Amino acid sequence: MDELLGRAWWMLILRGTVALLFGTLALFWPGLTLLLLITLFSVYAIVGGIVAIVAAIRYRVTHRGWWVPLLLGICSIAAGVIAALVPGITTLVLVAVIGANAMITGVFDLIAATRLHRRLRNAWMLVLTGVLSVLFGIFVLLFPGAGALALVWLIGVYALFTGALLVVLGITARAWHQDGLTAEPHAPLHP
Repeated sequence: MDELLGRAWWMLILRGTVALLFGTLALFWPGLTLLLLITLFSVYAIVGGIVAIVAAIRYRVTHRGWWVPLLLGICSIAAGVIAALVPGITTLVLVAVIGANAMITGVFDLIAATRLHRRLRNAWMLVLTGVLSVLFGIFVLLFPGAGALALVWLIGVYALFTGALLVVLGITARAWHQDGLTAEPHAPLHP
């Protein structure tokens, strides 16, 4: 699993970039209609899911933990497809889909972090992302009556924060992987 993250650093950076883009759009267009919010969420969830599935499939032969990003991707795509296929979805159902997606994503991030804590120096970032995702999901499910504007702001801030954490984690994983590739046994200084 640790090697999977090292090789799939781009997945974390891409997932984080998509979250940053989504969060920025949500914050700078606070008057978004519910339909546009659904569309943005759908695109965000589907693209993030595709990235996770591609990484899982790419490394399935060489890594036993490939199923974690696969499940994450399937859950994200399912949430995005549900939102896209039913654009007339009510605010309460949208809130439930967003909350459930955040909770499931957070749980899988926490699973990945526990498997990587010994090999990745900044695994705490993945733990923090997972905890924030779970807490966000719980909050959204507990307070479904929040207005659409408040929901847009909350989702935007959440996406920006977790996106930034994922980009930093991806950069760290890339550096860690490159250090592992360049590390060679040193020859003794004296014969």
